Amino acid sequence: MKKFYRVLAYIKPYLGYAGLNVIFNLFTIVFSLFSFALLIPFLNLLFGMNELVTEKPEMGITTGAFLDYLNYEISSIIISEGKVQALVYICVILITAFFLRNLSRFFAMYYMANVRIGAVKGIRNDVYKKLLILPLSFYSKHKKGDIIARVTTDVQEVEFSIMNYLEMIVRDPITIIAYLAFMISMSPKLTLFVLIILPVTGFIIGQIGKSLRKQSKIGQARFAGLLSTIEESISGLRIIKAFNAIDYSDEKFKGQNNGYAKILLWIYRRRDLSSPLSEFMSSVVIVVVLWFGGQMVLSDSPTIQAADFITYIVVFSQIIPPAKTFAQGFYSIQKGIASAERIFEILDAEEVIEEKPNALPINTFEKAIEYRNVHFKYEQEPVLKDINLKVSKGKLIALVGESGGGKSTMVDLLPRFYDVDEGGLYIDGKNITDYKINDLRGLMGIVSQESILFNDSIFNNIAFGTEGVTEEDVIAAAKVANAHQFIIETEDGYQTNIGDRGTKLSGGQRQRLNIARAVLANPPILILDEATSSLDTESEKLVQNALSNVMKDRTSVVIAHRLSTIQHADEIIVLKKGEIVERGTHEELLAKAGVYKRLQDMQSFE
Repeated sequence: MKKFYRVLAYIKPYLGYAGLNVIFNLFTIVFSLFSFALLIPFLNLLFGMNELVTEKPEMGITTGAFLDYLNYEISSIIISEGKVQALVYICVILITAFFLRNLSRFFAMYYMANVRIGAVKGIRNDVYKKLLILPLSFYSKHKKGDIIARVTTDVQEVEFSIMNYLEMIVRDPITIIAYLAFMISMSPKLTLFVLIILPVTGFIIGQIGKSLRKQSKIGQARFAGLLSTIEESISGLRIIKAFNAIDYSDEKFKGQNNGYAKILLWIYRRRDLSSPLSEFMSSVVIVVVLWFGGQMVLSDSPTIQAADFITYIVVFSQIIPPAKTFAQGFYSIQKGIASAERIFEILDAEEVIEEKPNALPINTFEKAIEYRNVHFKYEQEPVLKDINLKVSKGKLIALVGESGGGKSTMVDLLPRFYDVDEGGLYIDGKNITDYKINDLRGLMGIVSQESILFNDSIFNNIAFGTEGVTEEDVIAAAKVANAHQFIIETEDGYQTNIGDRGTKLSGGQRQRLNIARAVLANPPILILDEATSSLDTESEKLVQNALSNVMKDRTSVVIAHRLSTIQHADEIIVLKKGEIVERGTHEELLAKAGVYKRLQDMQSFE
């Protein structure tokens, strides 16, 4: 139940609304009991069972005292105005009581909506914020579809299965206790009998949901698998079609869908069984109570009058719905907890990249970046080994080498997308783990090999993450990145929506927007991870010239596949299997006739 209590913690900001809900639920119960109490004098009046009361009784807090006072008031009306008029008064009071009861019920639900929706909003906000904070390594271990399922369907399941029954937790026990107190005041013997048989039926109903939580969690995991397959199929549709894998993909999805359907069928049958079973058990209980209470009424010395017994049965019948809701709520909450567990797996995931409590601010870059004896591995696979490198301010450093040599990992360590396993990275003489993460990343502009854009306007993509940006600033950055001309030729210029991941643009256009975004941020350190690899020859030359201008007053770390683009670098670092095997200028490395010379010769034949 710890997961359940964690979910309930999200209602704390809305305790005021929860309190109003409780108050109006109490009003609902009071008006309900008042309307039921009126049934006894109404039935006695209708059947002429009681003699008229002419002496005013003393008021008390017991049910008997309250009923005696009602009899006196009704008797006064009968004496002065007649039975028909008394019947009219009782009906008007009943209608008023029912109206106030339902009005109170409306306001109870009205305020509970704030609690329910607000709590779910809080869960969704926390999960999304956590997803932004979690390291990139987390996403390499989890399928994208599974993560999406946890943020959407699992949170929605918590709303439907737990939040919808929050009110039940408070309202139904109070309702049952209040009605039981009323029933005890009417007939302690009959109520004792009820209290014996009700737990038995509750136990039987409760057994239905015993194994539900485990199966619900399996069902949510299967659904997440479906989402992953759909997401991967949409992303890889070109490959699916190109390799005639439509039937293969279809069969794979059908297999997953069939597995999910079987689990869902089991869950639905258990859920659907709980309602008719509880209905039947409730009917059995009412019949047993009718039999037992009927004997008390028909005995030679009845311990309860007929009108009282009818009212008792009516009140008892009102206990059945909250008791039934409790049984259904137990089932539903078990199902919701399974989803809550999946959500809390994200919220409890280790952040790994953590900021020190006393982290230092850093807003400028003054001296140098240093890699000191850096070692790094993914899982158990070594990626970088004993890296030592100093990048002085204003210098252009190029990283080259074969694929998988560790080039991208080296630059990913700099903004702390990952943390080193051994050694350290230093900026201006201090370890980067001593700085505030946001300040550290604010020093860097990154243009990656993959064009990462958002389903938004061109303007918002270039201005992404930068506050107080004017249109003139964006246009200036676009011109530097050689993007302005194609932008103004689009339908709505800088307000043109570029579609999901920028699919409305060519690869070269997408990359130039990425470069414009980095230019606009105006960082002192520029990281280019094969930034021109997706450009055509003409665009590459234009963008390369623009980047040369941008990098003049900046410290730049460039990963390059095409060696022709980094010949003027201050130092070229050659990586092989995670180690620095050569370093120097373009001319020095060619003179060594080593790894760099071989890479140069291979590209000469391309």
